[in-house]
Amino acid sequence: MTGRRAGDGGTPDRTGEPQHWYDDAAGPVVRPYAMTRGRTRGAGEHRLDRTAFVIAVRPPDGTDDRLGPEHLRIAELTAEDPRSVAELTDRLGLPSGVVRVLVGDLFEAGIVRVDRPIPPAEPPDESILRLVINGLRTL
Repeated sequence: MTGRRAGDGGTPDRTGEPQHWYDDAAGPVVRPYAMTRGRTRGAGEHRLDRTAFVIAVRPPDGTDDRLGPEHLRIAELTAEDPRSVAELTDRLGLPSGVVRVLVGDLFEAGIVRVDRPIPPAEPPDESILRLVINGLRTL
């Protein structure tokens, strides 16, 4: 370690804040499977691809003992602006599978909402375009 106790913060993350669960010499102090309590899937897993947007709808009230510091950080990051799961993964420095489980926990607790981005419009069917062109020609 670099003279800090575990949990006092390690190398600052991309936002300049210390990573509380990272030790400069040893790496992660808490293993990812411990953060998710061994789970690989969370609530709302079907909606949580990397492009899904996470928006906090209410702050955590602090009474739910299932929520750890990572959950609280996600709620904090999504309180003002929607963030994609990919962006949360980058900002937290955690594997995307772990972030998806943590977001699923917050979703289940009613703390965040998950919105899928609007899919790109499908191009019209070629047969419909031909009918429109033929209709315009007859005018």
